[in-house]
Amino acid sequence: MAPAIERSGGFLLADLAGICKSIQDSDIGTSIRESTYTFPIIETAHVICLAISVGLILITDLRLTGTILKKRRFTELWAQLKPIFTVGFVIMFVTGIILFLSQAYKAYESVFFRTKILLLILAAANALAFEYTSRPSVAQWDTAALPPPRARFAGWASIILWAAIIAAGRTMAYTF
Repeated sequence: MAPAIERSGGFLLADLAGICKSIQDSDIGTSIRESTYTFPIIETAHVICLAISVGLILITDLRLTGTILKKRRFTELWAQLKPIFTVGFVIMFVTGIILFLSQAYKAYESVFFRTKILLLILAAANALAFEYTSRPSVAQWDTAALPPPRARFAGWASIILWAAIIAAGRTMAYTF
């Protein structure tokens, strides 16, 4: 059955439920979901990279909030941790997409998945806001034990958002 099409605001919107059902029922989605080893291996990689990337982001965020490593230059910490948490994040993101392929329709129906996606968008917006508002002035506060309010806000927002993303993701896994 072809996905239903509806007209909204001059644009045609495909039925997302139908698209997600097609993705989940595709050969790749089915093979990942039904494999004895593939799904658990991908999920394990996803969780390990989540721990690596979010753990290192947490260290950076706690420095931004002025909670830990107060004598450490932010730029040094950032330079050391960014390459590692970036690789972890990329692998986490790719494995998350692969996991989605195997359970796209279930994810579509889950309020926790929708919440997780919204929170990921907010975390990305927070990171971009930090990158364009606070990082350009890092030379002025790099050695300060307590960074400026904008940087502290970005750190606390990141911590809260990532905690909520993880909670939504884990809850989603147990409500399928």
